[in-house]
Amino acid sequence: MARSQKTEIRANRSSRLAGYLVGYFMKLWGLTLRYEINGKPGIIAPEIASAPVIFALWHNRIFTMPPIWRRTGGKDRKSVVLTSASKDGTTLATAMSMFGLGAIRGSSSRRAVSALIGMKKALREGSDVCVTPDGPKGPRYGVQPGVIKIAQATGAEIIPIHIRYGAAWRLKSWDRFVIPKPFSRVSIVFDKPHSIPPALDSESFEAARFALEKCLTDGSDDL
Repeated sequence: MARSQKTEIRANRSSRLAGYLVGYFMKLWGLTLRYEINGKPGIIAPEIASAPVIFALWHNRIFTMPPIWRRTGGKDRKSVVLTSASKDGTTLATAMSMFGLGAIRGSSSRRAVSALIGMKKALREGSDVCVTPDGPKGPRYGVQPGVIKIAQATGAEIIPIHIRYGAAWRLKSWDRFVIPKPFSRVSIVFDKPHSIPPALDSESFEAARFALEKCLTDGSDDL
């Protein structure tokens, strides 16, 4: 059992080095972009200033968010991101550390229970949790039930984040990962919180999951 816990998270020197390179690349690229930030209410609103929340955005939009985290109030908050237990997850976790963001390792396919426990612990200790509810392997723009379960268990509100691009490249990955073109405009909207009741029957749970999915989908610019 001990061996399994140690080896489930995959990491090596090359994946960590790749993470540093990705982090530097994101920082430099981010300096070229023109940002429009709108909170309604979102992270910059006083009503959530002292309460940890769950931020949710689509997996293919994560390139843009870390470079502007400090501008949107992130410098005054403790925040962690959920990354997969794979080597790619190590690369992402390392890159996020360069922006002052911690990481919880796990996913719907690997270390799922540990990830859920880690997110609950982080929220109860006062840290925001950032998740990509369609990651790490999709389907694209499909909200997995884990984010709803975490909100139920902790009472934390879910803040959807919408990111739209004036001009961007879309890679041929499962999520059509988006990289904004240099000097282009990026619009970021922190939407109204979704509050999830602690006790839901299966029909109400699915309604809450679908409502979050529809909110995030409505905020996308490529559907």
